[in-house]
Amino acid sequence: MLAWHAPALTVAWCWPDHTRPSVVDAGSRADRGNSLSSWPMDEPIVAIVMAAGIGSRFGGPIPKQVTELAGKAVVAVAVESLAAGGCSRAVVVVKEGMENHVRFALAAAPIPVHFVTGGNSRQESVRRGLEFVDSHPVLSKASKVLIHDAVRPLVPAYVVADVIKALDDGATAVAPAMPVVDTIRQVDGDTSTVVDRDTLRAIQTPQGFDRTTITQCHRRMADDGVKVTDDLSCCELYDHQITLVEGSRAAMKITEPIDIDIAEVFSRAAAGAGNHSGKRVRLIATKVREKGGMFIRHVRRAIPGK
Repeated sequence: MLAWHAPALTVAWCWPDHTRPSVVDAGSRADRGNSLSSWPMDEPIVAIVMAAGIGSRFGGPIPKQVTELAGKAVVAVAVESLAAGGCSRAVVVVKEGMENHVRFALAAAPIPVHFVTGGNSRQESVRRGLEFVDSHPVLSKASKVLIHDAVRPLVPAYVVADVIKALDDGATAVAPAMPVVDTIRQVDGDTSTVVDRDTLRAIQTPQGFDRTTITQCHRRMADDGVKVTDDLSCCELYDHQITLVEGSRAAMKITEPIDIDIAEVFSRAAAGAGNHSGKRVRLIATKVREKGGMFIRHVRRAIPGK
């Protein structure tokens, strides 16, 4: 079951800045103009940040979650982006043996951060994060939870806020989605056929849920021995309706080393754009090409009048 939710909330686009004090509570961030200041602070808005992957395609000696992006670790930029969109607490799920590295990277996080050791799969790691929230005296007061991949660090604040708004409006399971722009072919042995891309959407994170529902679904899925590729599918498996909101090209996933370089381009362009709405600022990366081992960036920024 699928419903398209048209975003009805206009939110200032605030990318993480690099001058904020080391500790900022959610109330003061809202007072500084990041919106959502009227939300009750006695009910936390919890983001579970998945940072337990092994990053086999990324390679190298440094895990991509703590690779530097815009002067900070990728996971730190991700937590700041979630906080800018309205999350007031973060639970970061880390690979065993990585907690000290991630804890150091998040020492200046703008919201309180808790740490959980992940499992042998993403699915198990998410469930561990949900169980931690369910057992925590403060986090368990949350009626909603967002689940986000740390390797999508540049998700704009308006996307996070739209996911939360959809939950406030009664949705059970929400995800940002973007139209597919490439031609897609389905391969069957030695033949292939074109798939109508007009009916396809690329799903991003953060995905938002009624907390009780997603926790129960993950428990059932573990008992049933079922595997899915994302948390939205977990809810859909047990007949819960899915709601999609508009995503963003900026919420790209860092998978390979070149993605860090591309993310740097997005980050610098966003910083130069100031506090314009993410929907009004168009970044046009006209060319990112490799020459002599160095990436040459050619970027043009335009702010249309609409």
